[in-house]
Amino acid sequence: MRFFIFLLAAAFAALSCLPAPRAARAALPPKIERAAVAGILPFPSVLCLYLGSAEKIIAIPPASMSAAREGLLGELFPELLKAETSFASGAGVNVEELMTLRPDAVFYLEADKTAGRALENAGLACVPVSPSKWGYDVLRTYEEWIKALAEIFPERAEVGKRAVAYGRRALELTKARAALIPQSERKKVLFIVRSESGKIVTSGKNFFGQYWCEAIGAENAASEITAERSNAAVTMEQIYKWNPDVVFITNFTKLAPRDIISDAGWKPVEAVRRGAVYKMPLALYRTYTPGPDAPLALLWLARAVYPDTFGDIDLPKQAVKYYKEIFGIDVSEGRAREIFGAPQGGGAGR
Repeated sequence: MRFFIFLLAAAFAALSCLPAPRAARAALPPKIERAAVAGILPFPSVLCLYLGSAEKIIAIPPASMSAAREGLLGELFPELLKAETSFASGAGVNVEELMTLRPDAVFYLEADKTAGRALENAGLACVPVSPSKWGYDVLRTYEEWIKALAEIFPERAEVGKRAVAYGRRALELTKARAALIPQSERKKVLFIVRSESGKIVTSGKNFFGQYWCEAIGAENAASEITAERSNAAVTMEQIYKWNPDVVFITNFTKLAPRDIISDAGWKPVEAVRRGAVYKMPLALYRTYTPGPDAPLALLWLARAVYPDTFGDIDLPKQAVKYYKEIFGIDVSEGRAREIFGAPQGGGAGR
């Protein structure tokens, strides 16, 4: 009997040493009137297009704001430009400052566990959003974001269904045509994600560039690189070895095609000899990432790499139709042509 009592006491002692259970995440209110976005940079554009307005968006990351000011998003939703950005602290979140904005919901970068814990501990209703959970599959990621928003804002679910259906049709069209391209004619593509202070960051096999290449029937020149995001730094010697046929520059860098075309160090590269150096469009957001522009970006990339196969697609007209029929938003054909017109090799870009 004494032995049993000893075991029972020991068990209670062990239980008392366990950490206290974590507080449950605050539930989302039935109606969200004040939404904040923290850390997940493309998401303000997704929210705007899904909701058809930016009136409920009270805070966004500074990098999202700069894209909104420079691109199409701020033109279509000028109220977004009034959103607060000062709550962002470097790559993190100043939770105390965010709380003063009284958000009903905070959409945050799921990979930032520190921010997630801080938001939950502050009693904020928060929604984790991941850009990488689905293997950097751009359209699948966008589709999953839309599905999540449909649960939170069911009154706009039909908009989400139309957006998902359009993305799938664009992917089916692209893959069907790309499948007809002989293997010997497949192009090698290099993405320059960032380029600052002489450091070139590309997309290896674990980033969005790999998905784009596979979707349009091209080869990712940097597929041997396994590092993700800013860790995928490469040298010119590696680029000479790969000798890509096409180079795409994202909007995460100020680098323009003319900078590469005029750089003597790039002269031996096939893409430069062909004049096939392009700046990706800056539309509702930087089109390298998931977002509402993803179906159009897919077609734009395919046309740039394989003009003979995709050159018949009038993408500006498609863009006007897409924004209007899916989201009820008017974009002029002239503006759509500025953004999604046929890429000009070595052009100024943005």
